[in-house]
Amino acid sequence: MSSRAPRKPTPVAIDAPAANDATEATTPDLGERRLYINRELSLLAFNTRVLDQALDERTPLLERLKFLLIFSRNMDEFFEIRVAGLKGQIALERELPGVDGMAPRQVLAEIGVIAHRQIERQYSILNERILPELATHGIRITRRDEWTQKQKQWVRHYFRAEVAPLVTPIGLDPTHPFPLLVNKSLNFIVQLDGVDAFGRDSGLAVVPAPRVLPRLIQMPPDVAGHGDCYVLLSSIIHAHAEELFPGMNVLGCYQFRLTRNADLALDPEDVEDLALALRGELYSRRFGDAVRLEVADNCPKNLSTYLLKQFGLAESELYEVNGPVNLARLFSIASKVNYPALQYPSFVPALPKLLKHAEDLFAVIAKRDVLLLHPYESFTPVVELLRQAAKDPQVLAIKQTLYRTGADSEIVDAMVDAARAGKEVTAVVELRARFDEESNLSLASRLQQAGAMVIYGVVGIKTHAKLMLIQRREGSELVRYAHMGTGNYHTGNARLYTDYSLLTSDEALCEDVHKLFSQLTGMGKALRMKKLLQAPFTLKKTLLELIGRETEHAAAGKPAQIIIKVNALTEPKVIRALYKASIAGVRIDLIVRGMCCLRPGVPGVSEHIRVRSVIGRFLEHSRAYWFANAGDPTLYLSSADLMERNLDRRVECAFPIEGRKLQQRIHAALQLYLEDNIGAADLQADGSYRPATCGPGEALHDAQQQLLMKLCDVHA
Repeated sequence: MSSRAPRKPTPVAIDAPAANDATEATTPDLGERRLYINRELSLLAFNTRVLDQALDERTPLLERLKFLLIFSRNMDEFFEIRVAGLKGQIALERELPGVDGMAPRQVLAEIGVIAHRQIERQYSILNERILPELATHGIRITRRDEWTQKQKQWVRHYFRAEVAPLVTPIGLDPTHPFPLLVNKSLNFIVQLDGVDAFGRDSGLAVVPAPRVLPRLIQMPPDVAGHGDCYVLLSSIIHAHAEELFPGMNVLGCYQFRLTRNADLALDPEDVEDLALALRGELYSRRFGDAVRLEVADNCPKNLSTYLLKQFGLAESELYEVNGPVNLARLFSIASKVNYPALQYPSFVPALPKLLKHAEDLFAVIAKRDVLLLHPYESFTPVVELLRQAAKDPQVLAIKQTLYRTGADSEIVDAMVDAARAGKEVTAVVELRARFDEESNLSLASRLQQAGAMVIYGVVGIKTHAKLMLIQRREGSELVRYAHMGTGNYHTGNARLYTDYSLLTSDEALCEDVHKLFSQLTGMGKALRMKKLLQAPFTLKKTLLELIGRETEHAAAGKPAQIIIKVNALTEPKVIRALYKASIAGVRIDLIVRGMCCLRPGVPGVSEHIRVRSVIGRFLEHSRAYWFANAGDPTLYLSSADLMERNLDRRVECAFPIEGRKLQQRIHAALQLYLEDNIGAADLQADGSYRPATCGPGEALHDAQQQLLMKLCDVHA
């Protein structure tokens, strides 16, 4: 383990903010920086809560391993994007403190303290809890000193047959400078003794692990012995490093991994062909500026210092780890299907009664709106509607936004079929969906080849709205059908993320969706919508008005309440509006999975605000805004989180849910999250989270499990 003992951050003491002067004693300054939590530190706190799930023994063992590995993936992205962005501000001397008042250098220092502690904790959980428990169930990752003679022979054969032919060891000397290494690739720094055939004796070499090889290899049953036995590629290379340097003495071989800036830098004003420019940027992403170095914790100090110097990193950016430097590669174990006792019970997503035997989805949707809550209710009706549209001779046109979908998805298959059938197919493909850019370029190319019209949205503004519009001739009329969702058109995510889908033929809503597509594909002034709220034009303005309306109700002595469920809350104007509502006495419940810059429970400011985060089997992804409105509730579902980027720099939409039955259904689900005392944690005024607890005599409430049992067929 690392010998570093990082300083624990001091909790922030929050008192009521000072008034500007005596005459304003009852009006606190809502712009005061102490009222806001730093967004990067808030995101880091969320990642820590994900790691906490690996310790929850109520969760099946392989699922606990998944949470630990998800923490790795999240931290990779955190360094690639968030830390890289802060370092970029410092390098360009553009250090702008956020609304919380923290300067980038201060935030980076705090991140370093927390990240070192949590990553060290992660490896402790893996080595002391998860791996020993897996071994008791016959699942083992064997270390080199544990290999039997038979296993050593198998590993030697595997190395010589599969690994050695692909490895390119690089000796370091004036003609072989330090190589340019790919972001997050597995590498080894090797210390050598001796003189090679050309008289070179630099003493150092780098061995990049071949990217085409799996990082985790399962031994054959006759070699493994009892249960499932795995070996790491890093262990195989380490055990046979001397074969890569014949005649030399290998004094040490130590794995390391470099994390680089992976954010894309495209200036819309300098881009003539976005797809072509993006392809170039995707290549450069692999070689961005260094932001973090991970090394094996037994790596000598002089070698880790040498590596830091090569990458231009400081000592504080070194992470010494007791195990594989890329834990996310262990997902192949966590996803195994032959250990049902160690995994969540399988389930079959439900179909609403009105859809169970419906052969014609258009006929059903023409009569009433259909609301689906994924993954508890199937995403299949959304895909099937598109399939029926592709085959239906009465359907003339299909328009759809695609953000994260996949080039080989059923959604894209249906759109390709529709285009080939001669229908007018328009796809608004957001090429800049982070880390899905390459997939989106592929699906755009596939759709174009089928004859679809592919649009890349609006220059400089991501298209994040989730919309589908189908135009169908029925008799002498053109009738529209629409799908609006809070999540992506990704069938895999629809089984892992919680999201809402609305299938509707409401004329006003469909007309609004048509107008939004017209704005995306054409040019002109913002069109007035009847029901749909859209960013960057009306969404934030209307949300502020709705919060203000509840504030007025409370001031007038009327019942007032707000429930908002989002992935993140960082927008300062929205936070200030919520503070004002709280001061007026509005009861506010915020269900915020990740970043939250609002501080609840501050005396005189946010005493009436509760913020909770729910982490469980499924990724909470749905967004809902509910306002009591003095007994006549207003409810919107949306693709938008309450962040500056979503409300000001993205194309987003929020669609109303009308009719008491559907409203009550969503409100009941929100209440389950507010009552959850299993996967929920409540945000405190100092920025920490306190797990929700079950009081004496109180029943256990798990929102996700309750929805599963209520809606799905669960197979224990």
